[in-house]
Amino acid sequence: MYSQNATLFLALSHPGYKMELNYNRDLLKSVLTMLKEHDETCKEIHADKIVIFNSKYAVPAPDAQLPTAPKYHELAKADFTIHSDDKAIKEKFEAIKKSILSNRGIR
Repeated sequence: MYSQNATLFLALSHPGYKMELNYNRDLLKSVLTMLKEHDETCKEIHADKIVIFNSKYAVPAPDAQLPTAPKYHELAKADFTIHSDDKAIKEKFEAIKKSILSNRGIR
C-alpha cells in the first residue's frame, strides 16, 4: 500500500480480495476519513481516488508439507528395569523400550 498524488494504491495477493475491496471502495474511503478525524497521527492521509490491483510479487506461502522426520538422534537407552507388579504398566514400559530401540535403529 502506498499513496501518491492523493491516490491510494493497494497491491493485493488474491483476486478475491481485490473484488471484495472494489465492491466496498466507498466504505474504504469513509473509513479513511473517520481515521483522520479520530487519530492525530493520520491527519495527513488524503485519498481522492483508490486504485486496487493484484501484485505479481506476492509473498510465497510457507510449504504445506513440513518434514516430520526427527532431526536428532535418540539418546535414551532401553536398559532400564521395570519395578512394577501392574501388568498394564509393565506393557506400557515395554512399549517404550521398543520405541527407544526403534528410534536408535536397533530392531
